[in-house]
Amino acid sequence: MPIKTLIAACALLVWLPVAVLAQDTSVFEVDTLNEGLPPPPDRLDRSTPQSSMEALFELIEAHEYEMAAHLLNLVDVPPEEQVERGARLAADLVEVLDRIAVINWTALLERPDALDANASAESPVAGQPQRSILIDVVELGNRAVAIRLNRLKPGDADPVWVFSRQTVANIPALHAIYGPTRFEEEMPEAWREHAFWGLRWWELVAFPAMLLLVGAAGWTTGRLQAALASRAKGRLVTDFLRATRMPIILAICSGLTAVLSHSLFMFSGRINSVLVPLIALGFTAAALIFVMNGIDAVLNRVVPFDDDTLSEPRMENRRNLATRIAAWRRVLIIAIVLIGGAIVLAEAQFFGSLGLSILASAGALTLLIGFAARHILGNILASLQIAMNRSAKIGDKLEFRGHIVTVERINFTYVQLLDWTGVRLIVPVSEFVAEPFENWTMRTPSMIRTIKIKLAHDAEVQPLRDAFFEIIDDQDPDEVQARDQHFVMVADQDVFGQEVWFCLACAKADTAWTLSCQVREALLERARARAADGYAVFPQVNPAEAA
Repeated sequence: MPIKTLIAACALLVWLPVAVLAQDTSVFEVDTLNEGLPPPPDRLDRSTPQSSMEALFELIEAHEYEMAAHLLNLVDVPPEEQVERGARLAADLVEVLDRIAVINWTALLERPDALDANASAESPVAGQPQRSILIDVVELGNRAVAIRLNRLKPGDADPVWVFSRQTVANIPALHAIYGPTRFEEEMPEAWREHAFWGLRWWELVAFPAMLLLVGAAGWTTGRLQAALASRAKGRLVTDFLRATRMPIILAICSGLTAVLSHSLFMFSGRINSVLVPLIALGFTAAALIFVMNGIDAVLNRVVPFDDDTLSEPRMENRRNLATRIAAWRRVLIIAIVLIGGAIVLAEAQFFGSLGLSILASAGALTLLIGFAARHILGNILASLQIAMNRSAKIGDKLEFRGHIVTVERINFTYVQLLDWTGVRLIVPVSEFVAEPFENWTMRTPSMIRTIKIKLAHDAEVQPLRDAFFEIIDDQDPDEVQARDQHFVMVADQDVFGQEVWFCLACAKADTAWTLSCQVREALLERARARAADGYAVFPQVNPAEAA
């Protein structure tokens, strides 16, 4: 390698780090700034982000539009048009900020370098000067655009904070969407003046009037659907009207609010920051209720809860279908809640308006909510577990905690059980899956019910065995299994006598308990008749000895 080339390469390696260190990364260096405007007055303070933002609002309120143009980077505006267009753009920007943005003034530091000395160590801008500050992110058509303040250093002049070049380029399109509507422009000038809390006089009247109009529309819709439901003759039409009543009311109220607040009225940012998330929440709630009511209507048609036939063997497929539908209902509800929550947060623009510090608070809040809702989340997961492993399906006959019950509903946090007496047991899902229970209709609906009777030591078992089979022969053949499936055995004995088990093979779990009670009653009647004839049947003990 020639010596001259080597020396040049070494010199370049030495010069590059020096050039990088010499470059000021706390400003955007420009040759000139707004050369078409007259020199800015000394009283215009653009040295910090906060002073520039305050100056913009104060100058527009004082109708000093031309001076407010100095707070914009008008590099894309021809110099000869900067005075006129700059004044108009500054006024339009204030209207856009006033109507769509909620300015976080604590993020606009009163320091020329915008260095946040109180920022946490996890913050990406901790201990660093800033040359660009995000004010807000707003929707422009099908994309999101940022409104920014940049720190520019024109030539040898002092650095100043002005609205960025791209922000200025987006002002006309933003103003066309978020600026005053034609209805507002027709109002008297006095109505458009500021009243208090950043609101205009017309908003104090229009906002309550809009709420009343939306409420009246929702009430009218509800009354109309109720009238249609009362006149409907088919069950399908009636179920559809009942399932869609509340979702349609919420959808109409949310849609009407969205139309009125974007076409007829354009409210200030303080109202919009609450109104926009509420609209998204209304549509989300409408979708959620529609899914819940729709699936409940399907369940009511699939599952015959009005009779006791669901536990029969021929209903196995229907029990499986009902359980799967109920499981998908819970999955859809979770999906809609998560998607709807994300939409509401995105529409509310919490993170963009409150700055990066909200992230830490949101994380801590998530941990607190998760800890507080751990039992609810556990129940939800347990309900999905039941649906997946099918340990208990809707319509199954169970013995749970000494109760003979039928599974009616498997909800998010509880299982609804129908006792044979008509009483409904509400059991938390976590407790239901944690305790053992007997599923009488799992796999096969047939089962053996054991009738235990204590007989005396010298009592003959065979006569009662014969009576037992005679009683079985008198039962409905559809309710009992074949004769060879029943049996009688002496299972235990003690000082009081012998314990005989009469094992009744039932064909249906749904009627097994009732059938066993009937057979027990008939068997005891035969035993009493034999005892009346002088045969030893029952142990001769007094209650104290039995205890």
